[in-house]
Amino acid sequence: MNSMDTSPKPGLCGFLNVLKPPGMSSAQTVARVRRLLCGEKTGHAGTLDPEASGVLPLMIGKAARLFDYLQDKEKAYIAEIAFGYATDTQDAQGKAIAMGDAYPDENAIRAALPRFTGEQLQTPPMYSALSVNGQRLYHLARQGKTVAVAARPVTVNKLELLDLTSRHGALISVRCSKGFYVRTLCADLGEALGCPAHMRFLLRTQSGAFTLETAHTLEEIAESVRLCELEKLLVPMEMPISHLPRVTVPRGLEKPFLNGVPLSIGAFAADGLTPGLPVRLYLGDRLAAVGECDGQTLKTKTWLLE
Repeated sequence: MNSMDTSPKPGLCGFLNVLKPPGMSSAQTVARVRRLLCGEKTGHAGTLDPEASGVLPLMIGKAARLFDYLQDKEKAYIAEIAFGYATDTQDAQGKAIAMGDAYPDENAIRAALPRFTGEQLQTPPMYSALSVNGQRLYHLARQGKTVAVAARPVTVNKLELLDLTSRHGALISVRCSKGFYVRTLCADLGEALGCPAHMRFLLRTQSGAFTLETAHTLEEIAESVRLCELEKLLVPMEMPISHLPRVTVPRGLEKPFLNGVPLSIGAFAADGLTPGLPVRLYLGDRLAAVGECDGQTLKTKTWLLE
């Protein structure tokens, strides 16, 4: 590589915590980063609505193999509810479908929040990426079609009113489970308070192990690529899966392990393996694979070495 070559080094692996700007879809964000990385395999670990901003973890290289093991049960958001009208998309991009001027005051909003806290059932919006009979709901919605969507169990761990805003708005903080729709919460709050509402603004501040404080803008990422320093921004592959038990392959079993031979769980008795639960497998200090106990053997499920 000459001194003027700003192409990223081949074989990059890890997670990139992106601060997605509003107005860009998750797929467009991935495409932008992939171009910066000269085609390096890149994918997103969970979507974020185009008009929303905030934390969007990307998987670079072999990190994409870890998607199924990521701990992304909890997400956190700051959202602005706008009272006065509801929309067909439940956010500010949709068409108004109901109007009202019985604007709730601060006390009324605070009193309503406990009803939306804890375990509950939530019906996903028609304008969402969920599939029904192989078709995305938002495709059907754009065609003017509606289908029955089953309510799903979700959990809101924390819901707070932060402040009132201009134009009959309210700023809220939400900590919730995966699969929760904040814009649906805004619409439901409006209905509960007797004043149609929609979501005016959404910022995701946390997605699993990734937080807003450690997110990088697309401009920062582009500059790091120009300086050949992207590796400094990458989160090591083991960090987002640190909740999985760590198991070190004994030296005497390293060769059969590298050859793909299932290992007897007798060699890992002290590690307390649980059948069916994944573990991180290490060769010394190197993360080598994700394995799983199957009967009397420990089998490799996801290989991470070159």
